[in-house]
Amino acid sequence: MAEQLIDETDREILELLREDARRTLGDIGARVTLSTAAVKRRIDRMQENGVIVGYTVQIDHTKLGWGIEAFTELRFTGTTKVGEIVRTTTRMPEAQAVFTIAGDPDALVWLRVRDMAHLQRTIDEIRRHHQVTGTKTLMVLDSWTRGQQWPQPGDA
Repeated sequence: MAEQLIDETDREILELLREDARRTLGDIGARVTLSTAAVKRRIDRMQENGVIVGYTVQIDHTKLGWGIEAFTELRFTGTTKVGEIVRTTTRMPEAQAVFTIAGDPDALVWLRVRDMAHLQRTIDEIRRHHQVTGTKTLMVLDSWTRGQQWPQPGDA
């Protein structure tokens, strides 16, 4: 449905905001050949329609002492509800995201920790949850994210 809510100029505006969300409306307007007011109307419309859901900052977690990332697969008892699976780790500051999965495993948790001892304590804390039946942790060596490219309609 979002494809119908935006046009090519909106896509250009979104790409510029993805590159730098602090970019001024005047700068965006100059790059897409629209007035500042027209850019503001388009951004406001995309916010109202739910295409733009927020703005964020990118942080270098290594400089803050939280440079180790891992993904932990979680398996739960068969009677565990999806909401309970999510609540198992969302209160932990180490949990960056929780993905519930159809199949085995039941969930994948993205963790960020200070060091290996911190990772071990975090995994131990997860395992103490009475409905967790097993874990498997995968260490992140390097990463890449699709942050600067905007997928085109029909891309697969």
